[in-house]
Amino acid sequence: MYLPAQNPLAIVLVEPQIPQNTGNILRLCACTGTTLYLVGALGFQLGDKFLKRAGMDYALNVPFEHFWDFEALQARLSGWHFVYASTKAHQSHWQVHYPPQTALVFGSETTGLPEPWLEANKNDSIRIPMVADTRSLNLANSVSIVLYEALRQQQLMPETITPEVLLAR
Repeated sequence: MYLPAQNPLAIVLVEPQIPQNTGNILRLCACTGTTLYLVGALGFQLGDKFLKRAGMDYALNVPFEHFWDFEALQARLSGWHFVYASTKAHQSHWQVHYPPQTALVFGSETTGLPEPWLEANKNDSIRIPMVADTRSLNLANSVSIVLYEALRQQQLMPETITPEVLLAR
């Protein structure tokens, strides 16, 4: 089975700090036809050797843009649905529906997403289930887990996927 060359999802990394994570996510985006958006100050230069090594030559196949603030990205993706991933969210990434034109938003490895964003978007904030008393997963792994759940949902017959069906699982 192959995915389409372009999918109606986007990955948003807010102030990523570790170039290897961003490189791995760049490669993931290339392999899934997903657009990548970087927001805010980056903890590395876009020409960083670790970013290039982790992303290999896939960077040429990934449309990506860098925005200095989240509001500019929201303006660019006007009409898109935003889902915020955080260990502080209360609902699982399995409990939400990811319609086409969904932007999956992840915070930096060191600070995560700002609390006010999560408070203002409680119904659109998700977490990946983990064992109690564990801090967090690696950013690149988290992006992979959530992106593939969204892709899985979109590969099923969209008319049969409703929030009620997902919550009944």
